Amino acid sequence: MLRLALTPRWLGWLSLVAVACVAFLLLGQWQWDRYETKQARADRVEAHYTAPAVPVEEVLGQDPVPLDQEWRRVEATGTYDAAETVLARNRPHEDGYGSEVLVPLRLDDGRTLIVDRGWVANSPEGAEVRPDVPEPPTGEVEVTGWVRPGEPDLDRDMPDDLVASINLDQLADRVGGEVLGGYVIMQDEQLLGASDGAGAERPTPLEEPDTGIGPHLAYAIQWWLGIPAAIAFVLVALRREARVEAGLPAREPKPKKVRIWDEEDG
Repeated sequence: MLRLALTPRWLGWLSLVAVACVAFLLLGQWQWDRYETKQARADRVEAHYTAPAVPVEEVLGQDPVPLDQEWRRVEATGTYDAAETVLARNRPHEDGYGSEVLVPLRLDDGRTLIVDRGWVANSPEGAEVRPDVPEPPTGEVEVTGWVRPGEPDLDRDMPDDLVASINLDQLADRVGGEVLGGYVIMQDEQLLGASDGAGAERPTPLEEPDTGIGPHLAYAIQWWLGIPAAIAFVLVALRREARVEAGLPAREPKPKKVRIWDEEDG
């Protein structure tokens, strides 16, 4: 077998199997990384989504919010700056595509929290036309919601009231003020004192986060199992050819089964 394996033809086959095994290893690792990412996200959602709300200043500061704080449930008190409302375009929802409504909440300490109040469908006249957006209440409100980290800047030129992604640096330039390092998806809002806007419509609430982890773990195991399978396949083929060259049957003959009545006849 060793002499046959060192021939050019079999060296080519063995090299091909080695390349395939490396590919299987990398593909398995890719699926494993996706599994770990989704599992970690599901763990964060399950740990934070229904937990009691904490003051926003306990979670958010000026630095970008750490990933392990994603989906923390927080509450914040302030006043909406409706004039600086921005729409994040091209956002999917069960009803189609539309925009998410981002409104700056001016906090009592002077800082600004970006609040995602929900989703609105595209205008019937097309995505280029600004849709009707429910106005936020005026006066002091208490907002409860879930923390999300900012999104990457997609580097697209947009009108002043539209953004392609929820990038907090970009939003800080547009809405002004000292913007906190994470935004909040609104769960609900309570009007305080002499606030105006009770009973006003709000945008459609966003869908709950998906906690499914998909089939990535199974795919990773399948790719990795392909490594011993490929090695076993090429070794069996090599052994068979070596036996044929030696004048032996390609397979070793199986031992003949002796039946009970054959022993009795003997």
